[in-house]
Amino acid sequence: MTSDRFRRGSDPRQAAEAAFRAVTRKVPEGAGPAPKAAAKAAVPGVRETVSVRLDRDVLEHFQEAGPGWQDRINAALRKAAGL
Repeated sequence: MTSDRFRRGSDPRQAAEAAFRAVTRKVPEGAGPAPKAAAKAAVPGVRETVSVRLDRDVLEHFQEAGPGWQDRINAALRKAAGL
C-alpha cells in the first residue's frame, strides 16, 4: 500500500500539508502583508471548526428554525462584531 503512494505523481496528503504550511507560516515584519490579510487572501470563504460554549436557551433559539442554525449563529456573530 505504501508503494502505491510513491508511484503517484503527487501525494494528496503532502499537497494538503504544503497548502496548510503556506497559509499558516509566519511572515517576518516588513516582508509583506499582515499574516491575517495573507491568510484571508490565500483561502477565501473557508470556515474553521471551533468549539464554543453557548447557553442552552441560545442554542435552542437558533435550532428551532431547523437546519442552517450554525449559519444563523455565524450571521448573528458577524453582525455583533460589525463585519
